[in-house]
Amino acid sequence: MSDAERPQIYLITPPAFEIDPFAETLKSVLDTHEIACLRLSLAARDEDQLSRAADALREVAHARDVAIVVEDHVLLADRLGLDGVHLTDTRKNIRKLRTEMGADAIIGAFCGTTRHDGMNAAEAGADYVSFGPVGASTLGDGNSADFEVFEWWTEMIEVPVVAEGALTVELIAKFGPVTDFFGIGTEIWGQDNPSAALKTLLAPLG
Repeated sequence: MSDAERPQIYLITPPAFEIDPFAETLKSVLDTHEIACLRLSLAARDEDQLSRAADALREVAHARDVAIVVEDHVLLADRLGLDGVHLTDTRKNIRKLRTEMGADAIIGAFCGTTRHDGMNAAEAGADYVSFGPVGASTLGDGNSADFEVFEWWTEMIEVPVVAEGALTVELIAKFGPVTDFFGIGTEIWGQDNPSAALKTLLAPLG
């Protein structure tokens, strides 16, 4: 697979982490791998905790020319100097957000397994859409995003698409030709050496 065809990597933070140790781990991954974007995906809803995490990870990411977006917290994105927002609820008004956040802000939308939601988000001005989980998962309703959705999307829609959720080496190999990005998070953070785990996961891409 040529560099032009090779999907880019989009890192997703764990839902909970200790800021300083995770920042060091993140530095190691970013210094070893070419990463396109980082998503702050904390489950916590405490503003102070989110702000401290965002400040720390923004410094790490921006020092390495990696964009960072925050999951759902639109108001925090601008205030904390982040590059944009990743929406987990596509019912939010993306057109309005685009006006409020400006043309340079990144707006991404998670669309589950539904091509229809993806098309609506793309038409409303999302910079990318993501589908998932790609692999088998007990989360959500248990459904997974079909290969055919990605295959159709890459042929018909110009807006970039992200494959995420329960990825394996086998799924990376299968979906590599039909996605623009792989969203990778829990697949590596629980390992002793996340950087090495990412290298193993991405082996099929060459």
